[in-house]
Amino acid sequence: MSKSLHRNSKVSFYAALMWLMLIVTPAALAQSLEEAKASGLIGERRDGYIGLVQGSAPPAVVSLVEDVNRQRRERYQQIASENGISVDQVAQLAFNKAIEATRSGHFLEDANGRWIRKP
Repeated sequence: MSKSLHRNSKVSFYAALMWLMLIVTPAALAQSLEEAKASGLIGERRDGYIGLVQGSAPPAVVSLVEDVNRQRRERYQQIASENGISVDQVAQLAFNKAIEATRSGHFLEDANGRWIRKP
């Protein structure tokens, strides 16, 4: 593969990832997602999905987590297929983007699986 073609593939791949968070969650879910993050109920997991910060949460929040993760998984699979890489690679890249996008005070999972607040 030529360097130019390889570079263009990377650019389109990263462009797709940049839009991932906007495309993955419809506006209504995005608002609820933001509210749940701001409330400290959910955070960004290292595997590219979201998770419950505490063991228990209201059923609506559990349902939100399941819906968002289902949509992310579908989108990750699509991006992986289009770029000839694994779903896990896409999910890891998405987590790296999520770190940047996560607001101060919201939760992220650290390398030891503990929830930490982003400074």
